[in-house]
Amino acid sequence: MPELAGREHIKRIIPILKEALDEAGVTLEGVDGYAATFGPGLVGALLVGLSLAKSLAYFLDKPFYAVNHLEGHIAANLLAHPDLGETFLTLLVSGGHTLLIDVDGIGHYTIMGRTLDDAAGEAFDKVAKILGLGYPGGAAVDRLARNGNREFIRFPRALTADRRLDFSYSGLKTAVALYVQKLSADQLQRQMADIAASFQEAAVDTLCEKSILGLRKSKRKTLALSGGVAANSRLRVKLETACRALDVRLFYPPLELCTDNAAMIAAAGHWHLSRGERSLFGVNAVPYQKVI
Repeated sequence: MPELAGREHIKRIIPILKEALDEAGVTLEGVDGYAATFGPGLVGALLVGLSLAKSLAYFLDKPFYAVNHLEGHIAANLLAHPDLGETFLTLLVSGGHTLLIDVDGIGHYTIMGRTLDDAAGEAFDKVAKILGLGYPGGAAVDRLARNGNREFIRFPRALTADRRLDFSYSGLKTAVALYVQKLSADQLQRQMADIAASFQEAAVDTLCEKSILGLRKSKRKTLALSGGVAANSRLRVKLETACRALDVRLFYPPLELCTDNAAMIAAAGHWHLSRGERSLFGVNAVPYQKVI
């Protein structure tokens, strides 16, 4: 609920700021620069962080940079793995985005593939809702799937037959919903883990196949996995197997840096500020952003 999210940000942001400064042992004046997300995301919540960062930078005469949310996810791996290098292929998978991005240095991105409808993370959340697992559903589906049979149901894998790098998850989500509709309450309870495992396998298969195709087309020898779905245990295992076979290095951030977090935004902001790049104070929050 955007309105409630914005209000919670207002209540929490100053105490969190104070706690972060205390833990780091620095003052506001001792901070070299300020960065905040400008989008994409919930505008009300974004405005809170953006307004605070711009205000601090203005009154303390410090540089300011507005960070694209998606670039923050890319920076999460650079923050966690200094040896990642500057050129690599990124599979960015979250609740709102499924992207295959060729990175040729910070700030230089080519989107090779994107979702045509539902993002992978969105599909996980919707299937979790169908199964009554609550929200957010990615972690719940992952846990349940560990006790299920991945081959119990052969759910559809969209776009795997063609050579495009785009993704589609609306059909998979619908297939799960139609299957569940035919079950009694007792049948659903007995098959829950198998349904979760079968859905997850279908979702992950597509991500892996498109990543492998992207590596071959881009000729990159490094793959970075990022976004909330990067925490999925099955996705990590399958990508590790595929990358070993291709002699490709695979990187993914620790769990605390997979979901939306301030550290990745600070990292992206730092790299831009260190190169002398600045944002105007007139920059505004945006709900959607087509490109990085």
